[in-house]
Amino acid sequence: MTDTLAQLTAKDFTSHQEPKWCPGCGDFAVLQQLKNAMADLGLKTEEVVVVSGIGCSSRLPYYVATYGVHGIHGRAMAMASGIKTARPDLSVWVGTGDGDALSIGGNHYIHTVRRNLDMNVILFNNEIYGLTKGQYSPTSKVGLKTVTSPNGVVDHPINTVALTLGAGGSFVARVMDRDGKFMRDIFKRAAEHKGTSVVEIYQNCPIFNDGAFDAFSNKDRKADTTLYLEQGKPLVFGNDNRKGIKLDGFTPVIVDLSDPSVSKDDLWIHDEKDFIKANMLARFFDDPDTTPDALPRPFGIFYVEDRITYEAALDAQIEKAQEKGEGSFEELLSGSSTWTIN
Repeated sequence: MTDTLAQLTAKDFTSHQEPKWCPGCGDFAVLQQLKNAMADLGLKTEEVVVVSGIGCSSRLPYYVATYGVHGIHGRAMAMASGIKTARPDLSVWVGTGDGDALSIGGNHYIHTVRRNLDMNVILFNNEIYGLTKGQYSPTSKVGLKTVTSPNGVVDHPINTVALTLGAGGSFVARVMDRDGKFMRDIFKRAAEHKGTSVVEIYQNCPIFNDGAFDAFSNKDRKADTTLYLEQGKPLVFGNDNRKGIKLDGFTPVIVDLSDPSVSKDDLWIHDEKDFIKANMLARFFDDPDTTPDALPRPFGIFYVEDRITYEAALDAQIEKAQEKGEGSFEELLSGSSTWTIN
């Protein structure tokens, strides 16, 4: 038995189950960094619950040595909400995918985000249904040919970050499966946030959608297509950070920092508390493969808001109600509005 008085390591969060994912799947990297983050946070295995729905990512509860619930398709958020409301002392993590959370589970996702329970959602986005063998998902790119879109997808894809911000997200971030240390740091920030944290992970599916994120992971292109957000720092990218983003009114513009007439002092400075600019960053969503002059895709923390959690508000409501003293069953049934019929 693990000595719970000692600092645990990632190995202590490793279950006896062998991960059953395809070779090269990005899920392996996410699992490892999640275990690393849990250890860094000083969590104990008995303090953690991992909840999932259905999909490749939803096997997550089997592979961590914590409490876990493998539920049904699209209902991970509902189950996690119940757990957190009943046991606010637990660290609750939801492992879900783009299909599980944003299609059949879309309604639960939106309302979980707006309610702001203190739990952590890690949303694996591989832009495909992997477990059910390659159907297109809500995040699949237009034109993608799959078994359910043999002539190419015609649906406009969901922008997860924009949707989450619109639903009232209080912590919204995006990472790439190949950026291990960066992912680990974002997971820790997410866990420290009091409220619902959402971390979207661009995760490669080597079998059914291989290379979906090559534009942002290929070493020859990555510098020009990705933008890493750092609090209080200017928006710079490109080889040797030779490019930057400035605002021309409300329009983001790419500038060349090698031009002597351009200064870093002119650039957009990232502020995690700025909701308006977070929404603008979320719209940096053009596909660089089809839009040559696309703005770089942002990674990191888009937005953080300090807001009361659902369970704290619920506890306060119960406490206030109890100040009235003991009630009666008759009063409960009659409610506040009654009528006498003569």
